[in-house]
Amino acid sequence: MIVLGIDPGFTAAGFAVIKKTGHQSQLIECGFLATPSSKHLSERVGIFYQFFLEKIKTHQVTDIALETPFLGKNAQNFLKLGYLRGILYLLAHQNGITLHEFAPREVKLSLTGFGGASKEQVARVILQLFPKLSKPNKYDVTDALAITLCGLWKNKNTLLYK
Repeated sequence: MIVLGIDPGFTAAGFAVIKKTGHQSQLIECGFLATPSSKHLSERVGIFYQFFLEKIKTHQVTDIALETPFLGKNAQNFLKLGYLRGILYLLAHQNGITLHEFAPREVKLSLTGFGGASKEQVARVILQLFPKLSKPNKYDVTDALAITLCGLWKNKNTLLYK
């Protein structure tokens, strides 16, 4: 099983790839994709698609893990996030990948034991689990790692698409 966890966003989309073999898990890659705000929305969506298609092909991803979105203060951001999520659903379909989705509270609970954990608390746990990982500049990366781990640990009950 190779899980690609994604924290989608137009400014920065965090991602992590973890491979699970038996009871062993190995972090393959993590980071973030930044798309320039100077580019048109359609071009940014294209960059997002190509980037994650490349990750899927390169790492032979079998599962994608996402957080369910919540409507914050800005409805436009929520709508645009829907474009990126649609791209991930399309990539899952095109590549025969299982897609798992988790509520933010579920991700935080599975990782920290507290569903209301802050981004700093999530990052602290991630850095304890991956001591060789240097503290990322963006919480998008630690959020993506948390989502990926949730996908590894809880995937039996959350199948959305195959």
